[in-house]
Amino acid sequence: MALLPDITAFYGAGDEAARLTSGRTIGTVELVRTQELLGAHLPPSPASVLDVGGGPGVHARWLTDSGYQVLVVDPVEEHVRQARHQGLAAFVGDARQLDQADVSFDAVLMLGPLYHLPDGAGRARAWREAHRVVKPGGLVAAAALNRYAKLLDLDSPSALDIATTGLRVRRDGPTTYYHNPSELCAEARQAGLDEPTVYGLHGPAYEALRAEERRTGTKDLGARALETALAAARFADGHPDLVVSSLHLLAVARRPRTPVEASRPVPGNAPALP
Repeated sequence: MALLPDITAFYGAGDEAARLTSGRTIGTVELVRTQELLGAHLPPSPASVLDVGGGPGVHARWLTDSGYQVLVVDPVEEHVRQARHQGLAAFVGDARQLDQADVSFDAVLMLGPLYHLPDGAGRARAWREAHRVVKPGGLVAAAALNRYAKLLDLDSPSALDIATTGLRVRRDGPTTYYHNPSELCAEARQAGLDEPTVYGLHGPAYEALRAEERRTGTKDLGARALETALAAARFADGHPDLVVSSLHLLAVARRPRTPVEASRPVPGNAPALP
């Protein structure tokens, strides 16, 4: 199996780490929110985490520094080299056909693969592989793009096409798939996972931040804009109807336990990590 050529070309030439760590307000919101939500759902360290599509290791570095045992798998060789340069364990691999053994990790992250699997069969394989390698009761957390949020972008000529088809094929980047939020839940259930909870990573402020970037010509919009966007996203966590306003989604689900395992005490959730 191979990724579409435009995907490998895009990520092989770009700087994926900078998307979250360059100081751009939108990237900072995504980074903070992802780490907050993972910190609330992951088992305590030193649990084992498989970071599928983990890129150059931004989240893996944070988890490793927090005491977790992390393995990064990514299809882009440059990402694997960058992750290894940070001292992370990283290997080239495909979300649809993992080399890892059955029930071998306490948690599996898929924070990128679903964006770039436009066919439903490919996404189903990725979900099934995550289910296969995670331990019973273990966490699977998957990021996705929300097709309806683009309707809030008045500068997007493709918003209606994305909302209708879920696909964005463009000349300046990789082919991208956008989920219907209920479709994201259905994919997790069909893979054998428990009913997921879906969060809006950026919350309702994403397109407002993008519009402000265009208006001001700057990508660091300052502390007030950052805190306002984070507050809106956290507020939306308690109002599921607002999930359609967030471009980036995070679905968290667990592999069911067997009846014997379900009778055992379950460790409490880890506190939010710094």
